[in-house]
Amino acid sequence: MYDTSTQSPHYGITSWPRRAESWLDDRGKPAWIAAMVLGFIFVWPVGLAILAYMIWSKRMFNRSACRHRRHQHAPWKSNSSGNTAFDAYRDETIRRLEEEQGAFEAFLKRLRDAKDKREFDSFMDERAKSNAADDTAKDVSAY
Repeated sequence: MYDTSTQSPHYGITSWPRRAESWLDDRGKPAWIAAMVLGFIFVWPVGLAILAYMIWSKRMFNRSACRHRRHQHAPWKSNSSGNTAFDAYRDETIRRLEEEQGAFEAFLKRLRDAKDKREFDSFMDERAKSNAADDTAKDVSAY
């Protein structure tokens, strides 16, 4: 006798969404986008459902190129050209450029901070002047 409560078949109408998802995952984001576009072309609610699923499951944004590029380690640091003089020059130049980039970012931060302070001080001066004007107006009206 076959007991369906302990075994689930790996085929059938209920397993095709799971198999389709696995198939698309194996082929990556382009396969998901192609499925979504085809869904919109042939039956627009299917395309909309695939888009919603991609957004909900974070498949659409899971490996953005920008984030991948930002967290990527410098490949030139581990690769040797075979020429030690060139490798030393390259490493020194990269170190110097990284220092200059850090100094420039610090300069920009100081520049932004100074601008913010100037704007805040201007706001406080205007506020103090308006409060002083209001106080003198109240004093004049009280007499």
